Amino acid sequence: MAPSLADDERATCRDLASDWGLQWQEVATEEMANAAYRLNDGDRCFWCKDALMDVLAPLADEAAATVLLGVNTDDLGDHRPGQEAARRRGARFPLVEAGLTKQDVRSTAKALGLAVWDKPAAPCLASRVPYGTQVSVGVLGQVERAEAAVRRLGFGDLRVRHGDDTARLEVPIDDLERVLAHRDDVVAAIHVAGYRYVTLDLDGLRSGNLNAALDLDAPGS
Repeated sequence: MAPSLADDERATCRDLASDWGLQWQEVATEEMANAAYRLNDGDRCFWCKDALMDVLAPLADEAAATVLLGVNTDDLGDHRPGQEAARRRGARFPLVEAGLTKQDVRSTAKALGLAVWDKPAAPCLASRVPYGTQVSVGVLGQVERAEAAVRRLGFGDLRVRHGDDTARLEVPIDDLERVLAHRDDVVAAIHVAGYRYVTLDLDGLRSGNLNAALDLDAPGS
């Protein structure tokens, strides 16, 4: 349990564990207590996963188990310092070890009859906050409220990028016209979440696009 995890995602995990007969144990992480995480530099994800492993590693040791993360091979090409933090602490990535791409995972899940096979990606809420803008519980809650409100209008795959008093809405290119057709409802929903201005990104939804602001070729990146 963490402020950067949307309540809808937590509920989905809990329900899936129940449906599949898996043991469910919710844990609380303390990344918000770490100034390096709140500062939101390019290594934010490292400190998030490090805090997660602080909680999971002892549980895994007690059960003589290994922490597994759902990283796939497509994730390896992006800036994901959290992967290194988890790897250093003994976590494994079975989907990577099996050489599976995101599409492979979806195709296999569909073949197995899993209802979540086409579930949109749902990275943590902190990924909506530009690097250099401090992460806070208030900001994460504002992003969550805005995204949840737009989803209630029938939009599934989306991001609300936080920019102080401005929300930048990203949806797949195919959904741009539909957003404009429901402009009044979309704008009202995001205003209620606390944003003064609402913009629509005509480039469409691009996972991890805030990483473009990082100089990944710089020493130490």
